[in-house]
Amino acid sequence: MAARHQRSLTRRKLFFALGGAAVAAPAVAALGPYALAGTADNGTKAAAAGALPLTIVNDSGSFDNASVHVYVVGNQDGKQVRVTPDGTLAPIALSDNGADGFTDYALSLPASGEATLKLPYMSGRIYVSLGQKLKFKVVKAGNGNPALQYPAGWVTSDPNYRVLHDCAEFTYNAAGMFCNTTMVDMFSVPMSIRLTGAKDQTTGTLRDGGRASVFSAVKQVAEFAPLVVDDLRVIAPGHGLDAGLFAKDYFAPYIDQVWSTYTGKDLKVTTNAGTFTGRVRADRFTFDGPAPVTFGKPSTRDVLFCDGNLAAPNDGTTGPVAADLGAGFNRSTLLSNPDQPVTDASAFYRTDLTNHYAKAIHAATQDGKAYGFAFDDVADFASYIQDTAPTGIRLTLTRF
Repeated sequence: MAARHQRSLTRRKLFFALGGAAVAAPAVAALGPYALAGTADNGTKAAAAGALPLTIVNDSGSFDNASVHVYVVGNQDGKQVRVTPDGTLAPIALSDNGADGFTDYALSLPASGEATLKLPYMSGRIYVSLGQKLKFKVVKAGNGNPALQYPAGWVTSDPNYRVLHDCAEFTYNAAGMFCNTTMVDMFSVPMSIRLTGAKDQTTGTLRDGGRASVFSAVKQVAEFAPLVVDDLRVIAPGHGLDAGLFAKDYFAPYIDQVWSTYTGKDLKVTTNAGTFTGRVRADRFTFDGPAPVTFGKPSTRDVLFCDGNLAAPNDGTTGPVAADLGAGFNRSTLLSNPDQPVTDASAFYRTDLTNHYAKAIHAATQDGKAYGFAFDDVADFASYIQDTAPTGIRLTLTRF
């Protein structure tokens, strides 16, 4: 089976269409949340027969069920939709906005115990907010169609900035369930996913005290400390950079060292397409192999968002090499090993100049897996699971 980071690049590009909005405004989901790996829908339509039990478990220990609000939003057949309390899909509409200008798509939990919802075929996000409801807003997109403004916890002007919230992501269709807990934008509410079906899999579970350890670890690194927003969340450094909270040249010394080092020797990147061998020539990292691949020198922002000069087209050649380079920069393995990708987690984040945000999140999880940056699925280190014959999905808000 293909390595996941080599068959899921499209979902990353769709993800940034949602999550990479300008800091000055909430994110508008003009394209819904990104499709996950191996999820071609083959023309499938949402139908009751495809409904999958989604169980929500509040084990936060800090909030009772009445204080937990759940939202299932996303897209189906290219249209923005939401899940209603009875498990059906409803298209979003401008008329959904209330007198206060926002929608109320919240799904409530019972007074005690677990809640089981019906999840129809769709691609989307499961948001949870604690203490307060989230303020989603339907706006008119450039094409005239309604589009949903998603919460942007890294934007101070966002109406949800002071609301404790987080989300998980999924695509569910006739091919199966593909899901993850994501920290690509921010880390706030600890949660785990259990997916049953052909297998019984769980990911995203934090170690005891894991949430506090993330906040503490990030605070201890001066360059990253401004990313901590009280006890609400830790903002991912890419969004922090856009908000003026993180240095635009943070990775510059490491990037310069990589460019200098591989001017005089080869870097090998092994993908499903074969092995690419590269050197820096005329200030471009140029690779030979199954196909010619070349990259301009990335900026710190390119490294953090795995975009720009590290953009990964879904072409089977440039994309996989970009993914490996992006992971190598964030994990700081490019100088220590001329053979990429590095698959030994003990070699990650070993330098002082590294992605300390991703490092802290991985250290806090029981299985060592997390989505701390967009190419974190390189060598299967993302908190991502899939099942082609799912029987149920269980989202648990874990204790903190």
